[in-house]
Amino acid sequence: MTIFEKIVAGEISSYKIAETKDFLAFLDVFPLKEGHTLVITKDPVDYIFDLDDDTLARLHVFAKKVASALEEVVPCTRVGLAVIGLEVPHTHIHLVPINSVGDINFASTKIKVSEERMIELCAQIAQSFNRLSLT
Repeated sequence: MTIFEKIVAGEISSYKIAETKDFLAFLDVFPLKEGHTLVITKDPVDYIFDLDDDTLARLHVFAKKVASALEEVVPCTRVGLAVIGLEVPHTHIHLVPINSVGDINFASTKIKVSEERMIELCAQIAQSFNRLSLT
């Protein structure tokens, strides 16, 4: 069982931003930048291109909505998207607030974000997501 499956099952807590029956978005606890978010499928498919076309499309639409909420809360030029697929054998998309291409370099040292700030970011992004989803 992957760490993401344990998060989906509620065995490991997370800074949950948004959730549907098929997808979950939460803050990365080892972020490149404040607000770095992971968007995952609840179904533990390892490789993103093994998803059926409909699920792949819906995953990206969900990630787009999360990115819009993230961009409202975290000052950035845009939200970068990366799919690496090697860190955890479970489909996931990284959404990273960026101002330059170097901001999404996964070889960079991860930053430390206090628990208080993580809670604050999580609440603000979730609130933005919920508001944007209603419009």
